[in-house]
Amino acid sequence: MAHNCVSMNLASSQVKKYSNHFPDKADSMDNILDFSLEDMALAVRNKEIKSVQLVQGFLDRIEKVNKPLNAVVLSNAEQALKMAAKADTELANGNLQGPLHGIPMTIKDSLDTKDTITTWGTTGRADFRPGRDATVVTRLRDAGAILLGKTNTPEFTLWFQTDNLVYGPTRNPFDTDRTPGGSSGGAAAIIAAGASPFDIGTDTGGSIRLPSHFCGITGIKPTTGRVPCTGNALPSAGLIAPLSQPGPMARYVADLAYLLPLISGPDLIDPFAVPATLDDSRFVDINSLRIAFHTDNGIKTPMSEITGAVNGVVQLLADYGVSASEARPDGIEMSNFILGRIFAADGGEMVEALLEDCRTDSPSPKIQETLIRDQTEIDQREFAQIITLWDNFRSSMLAFFDDFDVLICPVNAHTAIPLGELEDMLNYTYTSAYNLTGWPGAVIRAGTDDHGLPIGIQILARPFREDYCLAVAAWLEARLGEFSKPQIHSV
Repeated sequence: MAHNCVSMNLASSQVKKYSNHFPDKADSMDNILDFSLEDMALAVRNKEIKSVQLVQGFLDRIEKVNKPLNAVVLSNAEQALKMAAKADTELANGNLQGPLHGIPMTIKDSLDTKDTITTWGTTGRADFRPGRDATVVTRLRDAGAILLGKTNTPEFTLWFQTDNLVYGPTRNPFDTDRTPGGSSGGAAAIIAAGASPFDIGTDTGGSIRLPSHFCGITGIKPTTGRVPCTGNALPSAGLIAPLSQPGPMARYVADLAYLLPLISGPDLIDPFAVPATLDDSRFVDINSLRIAFHTDNGIKTPMSEITGAVNGVVQLLADYGVSASEARPDGIEMSNFILGRIFAADGGEMVEALLEDCRTDSPSPKIQETLIRDQTEIDQREFAQIITLWDNFRSSMLAFFDDFDVLICPVNAHTAIPLGELEDMLNYTYTSAYNLTGWPGAVIRAGTDDHGLPIGIQILARPFREDYCLAVAAWLEARLGEFSKPQIHSV
């Protein structure tokens, strides 16, 4: 069943199954809360629904599901309702603020919010109000978005499970004995529970993509430099700064495509943020892409259900006449070694500085482990060797795009693990390798394991070709259909 041009219109055709573009005003509130962001924004602009109703609807959902999850750790409900009322008044007066006018959001607690406590998951900031928004938050507010509350993160975002001494652990909505992943675990959990339309995560080793996989939502880590990191817990300058990127997490791929242009571009503060064209994924011809895939990165073999999900996607492509070749980038086997040496290269100086700046006297157990692990000093020669090794790795990996445009692979070697279980860091090389390269990577749900847990797949592309990732993700999302949602019982 070949198609000459399979290009997905992310703004309309992919999301019609959710909203049908408001056939009448009889849609229930629950239906409207499940619309795509663009359709939700259209409903507000067309006065099909008021912003106050949207905000209250999501606040009600948070109240219903959040207690067993501990995903939203700080509510901004009173201020959110005031801002929603203001948005409705402005619209009635003919003033449209932007493409997210009156649309609610949550924001990861590693990103500063000027009017709401931002703890970064560390006790020294338990009552801290930054007085200034992170750049991505400013841009979303300027587009009209309204903050519902802050979502949980591990201390300084430095763990693949979401737990800290300020708020405690966040739990996976599919199984509350399991982690939603980290570090954007609170964001992923509340989106998966249907109680937030979108959030902004940050990704230094997989912190957007892993929770998206563990919780069955969609998310994208943009290319290094696409989105400024200003106002994030981890500094936007220094040795590991190029590893980190903020990016949107949401329910539908169309939502990622809607949000990414709003937060992209330099802010003249983050030294790594650059001006770069963001191409429209609606105009990507899937058949023109040279697609590669692998089920095993040669470092850690995934569980069979994950291998099966990747193979299933490849078969789905083939069913529509889209071919994919099995391949993996040369040099990927070095990724875990390089990442470990980079994080240890400063002898723990970055973490120590964060603790001191935040006036944190009692770091979390994971941060204490990091400090002990990274205390080994290295000399100047070894430091220079690490930087050269990293640059050579990036160069070697880029050669992959001589032959391919897109790579489809697992997100992790496992589905969601039990809370507190010791991680095998080799499982996480499926994401961390691409923080080292800086490539963009999107995640969508592509299956379910034997325990009923979501399985995501990762779609990667060359630097600054997020349009390739989003086009393939939307094409697959439309054909994979809907998956089971979590059943959350309030306690």
